[in-house]
Amino acid sequence: MTFHDMAGAACRALTAPKYGPSLYDVCDPILLKEGGGDAHLARFYRTALANPALRPLLRRSGLAELKDNSNLEALRQALVRARDDETPDWAAIGQPVARLLDTIKLHHPRPPSAPSDVAPTKISEIEHAIRACGAHLLRSYRKNAFIPAYAAFNLIGDPDMRGRDFLMALTGLDARGYKNSTLLFNLARVFIARSPVRELINPPWKGIAEPMWQPMQIRHRSAYYDAFYIEALLSFLESGLASREENAAARRTISAMAEFCLGPSREQVRGADGRSFDVVTAIAPAPHPRFSRFFAQIKQTLGFGLYVPDCDTTACSFSAALQAGSHDPMLDQPLPDFYAGYQVKAGSNAPKVTVAINDHIDYDGAIVTWIDNINGDRPYGNDLDPTLNLDVLEVSFRNLARWKILETPQRLDLVRGIVKFQRNLAASGAFAEPRSHIYYLPELYAAYFGRCYAAFMALTGDARRTIDPDGAFDFIRERVLAYVQDELIAHEMNPFDAALALIALGHLKAETAAFAPALQCIVRRLGEGGRHGPFKAYEWNKMKTPTRILVGGPEVTSAFVLMGLSLAHKALTQAKA
Repeated sequence: MTFHDMAGAACRALTAPKYGPSLYDVCDPILLKEGGGDAHLARFYRTALANPALRPLLRRSGLAELKDNSNLEALRQALVRARDDETPDWAAIGQPVARLLDTIKLHHPRPPSAPSDVAPTKISEIEHAIRACGAHLLRSYRKNAFIPAYAAFNLIGDPDMRGRDFLMALTGLDARGYKNSTLLFNLARVFIARSPVRELINPPWKGIAEPMWQPMQIRHRSAYYDAFYIEALLSFLESGLASREENAAARRTISAMAEFCLGPSREQVRGADGRSFDVVTAIAPAPHPRFSRFFAQIKQTLGFGLYVPDCDTTACSFSAALQAGSHDPMLDQPLPDFYAGYQVKAGSNAPKVTVAINDHIDYDGAIVTWIDNINGDRPYGNDLDPTLNLDVLEVSFRNLARWKILETPQRLDLVRGIVKFQRNLAASGAFAEPRSHIYYLPELYAAYFGRCYAAFMALTGDARRTIDPDGAFDFIRERVLAYVQDELIAHEMNPFDAALALIALGHLKAETAAFAPALQCIVRRLGEGGRHGPFKAYEWNKMKTPTRILVGGPEVTSAFVLMGLSLAHKALTQAKA
């Protein structure tokens, strides 16, 4: 979006005709000042929605149906009950907002078809891009003493969050502050999506992964990010393109990030059988996340102060630390024993999955996302993400012997259950639908399946047949490859899309000719990041509640481009040999 486009969108928002009561006409009488009841609701409203930056843009975004006094009063009374009731009936409170949500029209990106005739990319161009991305990651670590990622709010929300999904989230989330923020953010979505502000908040983009061009981005650190930065730097070393100085710096950086994953990010919890386990938390205690003082305070005010461990961060951290050569005794813990307490069995979805906004897929055999902390807290309720389950398989394959998975029937059953879940997902075609995924896009699933498939193929033939006697991995591989070749690279991409395509194609041993569109996209866009890095920031993962919160950054793009290009470089050089 150019400055001219942005200025025009802002002008239209500021001068638009007002068709009915605005967000502030609805909420100001109830929430502008703290009164009785739950003080957080009013505090959240003033900080997140009624602030001086947003108020001028939304003051004219009125809804015609709220001219009907009965509709307006129903909405206001829902807010009063959310504020004042000691134990609010969230299903009833959410109904007026859910009805409004179903009036907005949002859809996932629909990129146009790409040209079919793509010129091959020179090996020298690929090597230049690999070196640029590796140098960027090392430079960022040297500057910051960590490699950051960024979070950014998109207030228009996620296309998958309709009225039904909103009510499911509102009733399934656990912490009241998180319910408050979900209620108010989703109310604001309606006023944004049905006004010219929409053009400013959610301008169009190229490709599938959303560029992170929101003005407010929160820099922070997590073990989940460090785990993937470790894998990226390992691929830099394996490419043989790092200089001697870069090689030494990369090894120091990898070691330090592995220590962060298993040290400051470690948290002790209890498994379903009462045993203690050390897992990895999403956000380590202060000061390790490296939030600025300003954003640390904002985060607390908005009600995002409590973080709990999750199965994905734990799996990826264990995997990265193992690849980095760590010998920490923490890695000896048999994670399958712990994960078994979070696995969904047929007919028992409800107790484990409380935010089932992707319940069109069969959860049987998969594990849920969030881990209860030692106090039993679970502020986000629980949900189930297919891509997360690929990470659990990947770390299980890497630790097959260490954890005696083949020799322990219960552990083997857990792994086979997840494999069955993934096969069912592929057979239904649901893996290619954005609604099936909680934190990722289908293209991320494709890349992560490639990563998991590579770990599976590194096992002995006997081990593979024991884990997967019915050939589920070959079945899924065919469908993921078809998605990448017929859908992803056949349409317009941005560099992040292209990197994920290369990761999938490289790990799944596609014909090297299939790499051409993704390679050309990356080489052509090298330098787009300007002073921030070789590439711009794009959506890596996201939260759908309380609104659409994207996570990514220029360094994240460099990491994934580096991994994708390294796989392509290896395949192309081997094909020429």
